[in-house]
Amino acid sequence: MLLASCATSSNETDASGTARHYQNNYIEFQPKGLPLLVRWKLEAMRDGLPRPPQTPTPTVPADLAFIHANARAGAAMVPAITWIGHATALAQLGGLNVLTDPIFSERASPLSYLGPKWAQPPGIAMADLPHIDVVLISHNHYDHLDEASVRTLNAQPGGPPLYVVPLGNRDWMVEAGIGNVVELGWWQSHRVGAVELVMTPVQHWSGRTLTDRLKTLWGGFAVFAPELHLYFSGDTGYSKDFSDIRERFASRQTPSQGGGFDVALIPIGGYEPRWFMKEQHVNPAEAVRIHIDLNAKRSIGVHWGTFELTDESLDEPPQRLNEERRAQGIADDDFVVMAIGATRRIPRRSP
Repeated sequence: MLLASCATSSNETDASGTARHYQNNYIEFQPKGLPLLVRWKLEAMRDGLPRPPQTPTPTVPADLAFIHANARAGAAMVPAITWIGHATALAQLGGLNVLTDPIFSERASPLSYLGPKWAQPPGIAMADLPHIDVVLISHNHYDHLDEASVRTLNAQPGGPPLYVVPLGNRDWMVEAGIGNVVELGWWQSHRVGAVELVMTPVQHWSGRTLTDRLKTLWGGFAVFAPELHLYFSGDTGYSKDFSDIRERFASRQTPSQGGGFDVALIPIGGYEPRWFMKEQHVNPAEAVRIHIDLNAKRSIGVHWGTFELTDESLDEPPQRLNEERRAQGIADDDFVVMAIGATRRIPRRSP
């Protein structure tokens, strides 16, 4: 099995013709097999998990007037993040409208009638989105790469967005009728206007079927615009990768600007039971450690309250985040959650 250092190659087979597999930097991950999956689900059924949330995921009407005016503002664009739900966020920066891991389908599943279902509708309907310039795909799991959503975005008025995907995913996109695709390995970059997009390593895995596991890459994205440095992790377990990311980009984070990313989108949900999830999904304590490792000025918790994927209640992650943030000495305003549909304006970096 090839280790992740080989993930900068775009070849799908090695010299012997064997199908390429990808791996993480700090563990060799093996997706849990069917017996362990059955054990998890039987234990959850026995214990009545996940328990119903005590409070619904907060939602607010999206500020569509601001979002659309900002989308047309060009160089005067206000840096802003709108949480649409799960790992889907609209980042407005560098004159671009950037969408992360778009899922607007009712279920995170290959089937329209079975599988995890939205607990709350998306914060912005697809028809109400501004013209999307760039779509970032972190990996190919169904709750992050949704075929109906990427197809619909590809047909948006004004032309398709650019899709930036990890190695091995271009062929799937082309088969879905999407041709405007850039495929990146870890630490590779692509520039769109004034914005540089760099794919970074994270600890996770890939696969849409039982036969394609680890055959495509996964990753996060560092997004560098003149007025905002953004980090989006996608899905991840906790690893030294985040300290590596901070060190890799240290020269871009000047002391006069406070150092670190201006904002990081970090998952805080999808973490129970730990014996099953620890290597692939962080819990809130580990999310706070990522915030610290990245030296982020502020972080926003995503990947919670939307799909019932794991054993914790939908409303537990923000409660746990509050506890862990304070336990690790992080100010309340430095790592927050947002209501679905809410927009947070981010201060511009100093020139």
